[in-house]
Amino acid sequence: MQNAVWGPRVSAPVFSHVHCPVCTRSTHKRAYRLSHRAAASAAPTAEPQSSASTSDNGVYIRRRAPEGIGSQGCGPVDFRVIQTDENKPRNILEEIVWYKAVEIEKMREKQPISRLSLMLKMAPPSRDFIGAIRAAQARTGKPGLIAEVKKASPSKGIIQPDFDAVKIAKAYEEGGAACLSVLTDRKFFQGSFEYLQDIRKAGVTCPLLCKEFIVEAYQLFKARAYGADAVLLIAAVLPNNDLDYLAAAARKLGLQCLIEVHTVAELERVLQLKLDGCMLGINNRDLGTFKVDLHNNKVIMDSPAGQQVVARDILIAGESGIFTPEDVAFVQSTGCGAILVGESLVKTGNPAAAVKTLLS
Repeated sequence: MQNAVWGPRVSAPVFSHVHCPVCTRSTHKRAYRLSHRAAASAAPTAEPQSSASTSDNGVYIRRRAPEGIGSQGCGPVDFRVIQTDENKPRNILEEIVWYKAVEIEKMREKQPISRLSLMLKMAPPSRDFIGAIRAAQARTGKPGLIAEVKKASPSKGIIQPDFDAVKIAKAYEEGGAACLSVLTDRKFFQGSFEYLQDIRKAGVTCPLLCKEFIVEAYQLFKARAYGADAVLLIAAVLPNNDLDYLAAAARKLGLQCLIEVHTVAELERVLQLKLDGCMLGINNRDLGTFKVDLHNNKVIMDSPAGQQVVARDILIAGESGIFTPEDVAFVQSTGCGAILVGESLVKTGNPAAAVKTLLS
């Protein structure tokens, strides 16, 4: 039994990972089951694991605080858990992922899965994200560009203070981007699902990637309902059975997936999956330090797993650390048919010109 801490209202011992004996959080459990039941109709596979905190499944990022949240109020009772250093996020990505539980709960209360399902029935058909990149690659001889609509980041703060998502998206399209990536994380990147919706309604024809830190099927429904054509899945966060489940659910919803890896080991693991409707991405940002090393792209692509990607003709994108035409050429030389670029484009006063220069 864990150490008990008495709340300020009524004394109550705390046990980690045990449902509240008063309310059992029943409404949230029902909503969680509903989102997974709706997605599971697409793919009769196992639901995602409840935790990604062990190394056995190859996942680096722990899905949640191992000792539980610090406190949980329920009526007159306040349950608390004594917090240790092990119960703190080890890096920014872990902090983002842990907060998703809070964020998704708020989103689900505002928009239950039933409402999103109704929105899906009225949504326009999804577009071929991967096909658009391959078409641009064939047309230009350059990697297809996924240009990122991004206001801020945890490492850089505000990147573009004069931020207008629709204006930036239209400029990217004018400059020659094949697809767009739209940040939807609100707390850490100042993004919004509404940006997806606004860009789609404005008539931008480039397919849209929902750049969200996805840990639940609910987020897939929301991405599709707001106009996304593809979603990001991060291998450092999701073990293979989660990736398999979420990718299958995404396919049923008409979404393609960009599965992101950071290391050779992650790529080896991802290549074991069914990758229909999926492309891959190499993020050259170190998850522990957040430093960027473009050479990581070559290390991964030169590995046997990287060569398997080339042999199987799987579309793969280089991500992070791409600022110049020379960087584009380097990433292309490693075997990447796509690039994802955000900061170097969005911070300029003329995104259309920046895209043209990058692809020159």
